[in-house]
Amino acid sequence: MKKMHIDIVSDIACPWCAIGYARLEQAMGQLTSDYEFSIQWHAFELNPDHSGEGEPILPALAQKYGRSEEEMRATQNQMMTIARDLGLHFEKMQERFTCNTFDAHRLVKWAGEQGRQTEMKQALFEAYFGRAEDVSNHDVLVGCVESLGLDPAKAREVLNSDNYARMVRDDEATYQQAGVSAVPAFIVNSTYLISGAQEPSALVQAFEEIGAKSE
Repeated sequence: MKKMHIDIVSDIACPWCAIGYARLEQAMGQLTSDYEFSIQWHAFELNPDHSGEGEPILPALAQKYGRSEEEMRATQNQMMTIARDLGLHFEKMQERFTCNTFDAHRLVKWAGEQGRQTEMKQALFEAYFGRAEDVSNHDVLVGCVESLGLDPAKAREVLNSDNYARMVRDDEATYQQAGVSAVPAFIVNSTYLISGAQEPSALVQAFEEIGAKSE
């Protein structure tokens, strides 16, 4: 078995990050007879300066990208279709509001110490895109923790402290300095960068090429 470690740089507020991981899962599933994969999630904030009340997502995206709300709605509809085909729940994607994801990233770090990092990330994706919940709200975050059977009281202790803040900041600084400016980004074996939510077939090909180089 060839060992392959994947560092995933992503933000909870990034729909392509959820889609990219679902596609990664499919790719890894096709290679289980030859490869042993390990994964580590790393924080990235698409809107790190966000504070105050959230804005409805469609006008916020239209302003950010200089496009009309109708164009953004069409783009979001396309992503919802892609997500549905991958088994993801994006039903409330267009009803969500912008929000800060820093505390959510801290909880992902905390869950990782209990071997539940990926599940925590997926629960947050579903809360934000599937139910349009505010993933900066501590009650919403604790609800995600409870859905995984993790300790809600300990999660609140984390949220009410500065625990894991340094780890999140270090992640952000490390990958910005490494040139990661868009997510998702997959760094394979600390050497090879795969950018974007690639199709499973493209990921399989990339992994096989990387595996051949490492022999």
